[in-house]
Amino acid sequence: MTVRLQSEIVSIFEARALLGLTGAVDSSALKAAFRKAIKAARPDLPGGDELRFRRTIAAWRLLQAHAAKPPALAGPPARPATLPVVAITPLQALQGGKATVRFNGRTLRVSLAPGLRTGDQIRLKGAEEDGQSLRLPVLIRTSDGLSVIGNDVHMTWPTAPRLIEDGGRVEIQTHAGPRSAWITPGMTGPICLRLRDLGLPARGARVAGHLFVALTRSEDVPSAAEDLLWRFTRVWTPERLAA
Repeated sequence: MTVRLQSEIVSIFEARALLGLTGAVDSSALKAAFRKAIKAARPDLPGGDELRFRRTIAAWRLLQAHAAKPPALAGPPARPATLPVVAITPLQALQGGKATVRFNGRTLRVSLAPGLRTGDQIRLKGAEEDGQSLRLPVLIRTSDGLSVIGNDVHMTWPTAPRLIEDGGRVEIQTHAGPRSAWITPGMTGPICLRLRDLGLPARGARVAGHLFVALTRSEDVPSAAEDLLWRFTRVWTPERLAA
């Protein structure tokens, strides 16, 4: 059987109570409380008591030892779980549709409204965090030869060098169908055409964007005249003339 000595102090709470400490104190406040308590407990002074004197010293030593302990090293802060992004293509940003996202081991389908921009958030139905519906950020990735910057869509279009040098009409296949544009003869440097209002559609406070088409030289593409001649010969073949 363990016998506790009357002068033994077994807890920090008991030691602090004996010295009259409440709340957080620094080392100077702790020393001042000890001096006051030990003076009041001195057995050679009126009101003193030998047992209380020894217990006061024991309380002081326990609090000193506790204060000298190095603080426990905290582990690295817990990193919040990384939320997935809803990765969509430029065509999905233009036209809307459906997308899939993996969350907590599940594959969920989300509806996309036309005109989404990178950074917009989509509420994920059937998924909650801290009792609130989870919202995931949108990321538009380059795809199908299209890229998105802000409100605008960018693409390249192969064009015959002769058409770039001589000028004329170029017909471009866009996501909205074929569009025609005119090239001015003698243009130097990279040629980039702007097709108005063919970028991301207006959404909320964001205005509609434009489609920017960078013309790239390609020997495999016929000039406008060659293309016209090719179409003419396709229509007026001997077989059709004979018919």
